[in-house]
Amino acid sequence: MIRSRRHLIPIVALAATAALTAAGCGSGSSATGGSAGEGDTTGITDTSVLIGTHMPMTGPAAAGYSKIPAATQAYFDHVNEQGGVHGRTIEYKVLDDGYNPANTQQVVRELVLQDQVFAILGGLGTPTHSGVLDFLNTNGVPDLFVASGSRTWNQPDKYPLTFGYNADYTVEAKVMTDYVDKNLPGKKICTFGQDDDFGADYLDGVEQIVGAENVVERQTYSTSNTNVAPQIGALQAAGCEVVMLATIPGFTALAIGTAGRLGFAPQWTTASVGGDLVTLSKTLGEAAPLAEGLLSTNYLPSHFSEDDEWTTQFREINDKYNGGAEFDGNIVYGMSMAHLFVQALEAAGENPTRESIVAAITDNGFDGPNLVPFRFSADDHSGAGGARVNQVRGGIQEYFGPSYTTTDTPGDAVVEYAAG
Repeated sequence: MIRSRRHLIPIVALAATAALTAAGCGSGSSATGGSAGEGDTTGITDTSVLIGTHMPMTGPAAAGYSKIPAATQAYFDHVNEQGGVHGRTIEYKVLDDGYNPANTQQVVRELVLQDQVFAILGGLGTPTHSGVLDFLNTNGVPDLFVASGSRTWNQPDKYPLTFGYNADYTVEAKVMTDYVDKNLPGKKICTFGQDDDFGADYLDGVEQIVGAENVVERQTYSTSNTNVAPQIGALQAAGCEVVMLATIPGFTALAIGTAGRLGFAPQWTTASVGGDLVTLSKTLGEAAPLAEGLLSTNYLPSHFSEDDEWTTQFREINDKYNGGAEFDGNIVYGMSMAHLFVQALEAAGENPTRESIVAAITDNGFDGPNLVPFRFSADDHSGAGGARVNQVRGGIQEYFGPSYTTTDTPGDAVVEYAAG
């Protein structure tokens, strides 16, 4: 058994959980895959498994995110060189959607109808992926580990084949706001978020902790307009002392850089998807020191860590299979997601079907680099169940304090996570 799959618990009684998803998939199968004809084996051959994804290789979200698929491919190359999963290599097709929802629909249809992929893995973006949910679930395509923290993915009754990966944005916001409320008491809290479910979900988490009446100013942006000076000016005029960002990396940098030019220096916080320091520093250029002190949350090990076993392994894979690309949080993300898919495929049985991999994910019990567990179950298709706070100090992004878990349900507290 290869190192990347160590500690994987035996998957038992999956036939029972497979029944939970049979209706959504259109046919039943045993959870161990069974023989041909007992389930949907689209994209599966005796020697390979074909999966696909949509990614912003170009466009407003390309900064940082365009590194994710190369990292995922590198991890699959690592697994394939050691014999693959149950003797099958993983083939991974990436199509660029430019972070444009219309393009996403086109490329996903191509992957499903023309390429006949087994599953979509890690489709990135809230506005982009939202438009393909009905298509994927109607066509019986497992929609695995969406690269976004939108709560939209967690609707198992409506979208039984869709599973998130990230901690949802409301959960991340609750963890961060709880920290701000306890450690920066009395500060004027404001928000700046994307004008879609990303920004709305994050704002909901902030307001769950401090109350809507205590959010002094709320501003939003559209990815089609890179002039954020009016919004940053409004935050400055409102006297904001803590600005909580629900932004993709390019707009995190735009917000911080614009504020710097205006002489506005609040305490910045950001969700994990917009907080990778390496990406921000490259985007900010000479203004990179403005990111000093940035608070963020995440649920994966820090790429700055020199002693974490997972980042050590990922660096080795990155050097061997990814040309030694600059190591950052996007590479950790891409490899962590690939590791989870490998475990799910292994648990789906020697003869996997679309039904059996969905059942295996629902059964949960996965091992990996996450700081907090996944929440996967028959009733919960969201991803990581919490986060940990980090801060940029001396040009390094360092975690401090414990990890925390919570849910997006109003009234559910933020509680310290005790592993084990």
